[in-house]
Amino acid sequence: MGRDTVATVRVPAKVNLFLAVRGLRQDGYHELVTILQTVWLRDRVRVSASPDLRQRHPSLREVAVTFDHDQIAGVPIGVDNLCVRAAHRFLEHLGLQGVSADPDATVRLGRPATPRLSIRLDKDIPVAAGMAGGSADAAATLLAINDVLEAGLDRAEVQELAADLGADVPFCVSGGTALATGTGTATAQVLCRGEFHWVIGMSAEPLATPEVYAQWDELETAFEMHPDQVLQAVRTGDAELLGASLHNDLQAAAFRLRPDLAEGVDQFLVDGALGSIVSGSGPTVVALAADAAHAHELAGMAADRFDRVEVAKSPAGGPSIHRE
Repeated sequence: MGRDTVATVRVPAKVNLFLAVRGLRQDGYHELVTILQTVWLRDRVRVSASPDLRQRHPSLREVAVTFDHDQIAGVPIGVDNLCVRAAHRFLEHLGLQGVSADPDATVRLGRPATPRLSIRLDKDIPVAAGMAGGSADAAATLLAINDVLEAGLDRAEVQELAADLGADVPFCVSGGTALATGTGTATAQVLCRGEFHWVIGMSAEPLATPEVYAQWDELETAFEMHPDQVLQAVRTGDAELLGASLHNDLQAAAFRLRPDLAEGVDQFLVDGALGSIVSGSGPTVVALAADAAHAHELAGMAADRFDRVEVAKSPAGGPSIHRE
């Protein structure tokens, strides 16, 4: 039968340099204007396809989808996981039905040797942290399946599938720096010169995005802010301007749920950060430094205020694909 075909995708996290909520749409989603940028903090998704799946015989109808990780807290194994949903969505695009299966079991699904698609996740991006970890993993899964099955979809076509999975997933397919509008799925790449240095303060206690948006609905904390200064800052590589222009409409809602986050943002500013903000829906707090040395200095001062502190550069480009 031959060996499985294997592809590994390393995919970066994101920060929101600017996030404005323009209101609640009729479809129940929120209208957004946001500038996203990838940072050098990455997950790894490894996908393997059995030879019979890669050959895609005309009689093929069902594909066994297995998914596993090292018991990462807060990351589901089954169909609630975005990697699994991404796999099923890609198979549906190919006219196939994905059937979730136990990765430790011999999969038969009514007949021997059912074609198999196996997904393995290794995480470095924190879970439920406002850094698009789940979205990044879904994007990586789509790209890995496209590679192992030699499906031939270009990035724009992969982004179309990604839009069905969540607001940040299309951005995570391409990475870099982008302006996103609508629910966040409509993205346009933005010119970024130079690099920026960040301190990332992470909390072990997650913060659910729907809860943050529900708080925003109660507070109605829209500021009618516009992203012009942030766009100018990234276009010119001006870290001081970027630090002064960071903005997140969801921050007040996150503070209401987690008052300690306000203390984290304020203390970074007291310590001399150029700017500090909650990333996305939180609870991750990011601080912009003047340079790499300054970032390490700020990280040292913040070490006892967060469960985990990392120093990272941006932008980090997009996902990288490696065929094994």
